Amino acid sequence: MSDPKQESKFEVNKTYAEINARIKAGEAVVVTADEMVDIVRQEGPVEAARRIDVVTTGTFSTMCSSGAFLNFGQTNPTIKAQKVWINKVSAYAGLAAIDIYLGATEPTEGDPLNQVYPGEFRYGGGHIIEDLVAGKAVQLEAKAYPTDCYANTKCKKEITLAEMPHALLCNPRNGYQNYNCAVNLSDKIVYTYMGTLKPNCRNAN
Repeated sequence: MSDPKQESKFEVNKTYAEINARIKAGEAVVVTADEMVDIVRQEGPVEAARRIDVVTTGTFSTMCSSGAFLNFGQTNPTIKAQKVWINKVSAYAGLAAIDIYLGATEPTEGDPLNQVYPGEFRYGGGHIIEDLVAGKAVQLEAKAYPTDCYANTKCKKEITLAEMPHALLCNPRNGYQNYNCAVNLSDKIVYTYMGTLKPNCRNAN
């Protein structure tokens, strides 16, 4: 089997096994992405790659599991929501009576998606979260089946974030899986459900 280092086009080559061994031995050099920018400027990319083992990164961008747990307040008579839409975007209602999960990547119902390639995806869950944080009112519609304890079968109302008893931003998948970052090394645009990946590693999601 050939040595991958001998076939590499890069001047500095490190394997996962080597880096993990340095981490285990407490010898790895770890910096943040902001620190790495300064190191590359001062020492150049080759020396930076030689000296640094791990670059930690963080993001404030939407991830594919990103969303918000929302409590939209009880009605009179009370309701156990079965189907919920906010500004015509479906939210998951299989939680407690008036608790829902609004996924950031959920599109508006009836959106043509990418039937006209690559699609425009003009509005969805992420936009609603942005609207709520900005203090804007949104239109909520809920439907339900009646029971003795929850007799109401429908609810329509305008609501703001301030009027909600509870709201929590969350990335559920972070509870059980680390995330990888996707980049596009080709010369063509790649269209993903998380947005556009520009060619030649010009952005990441």
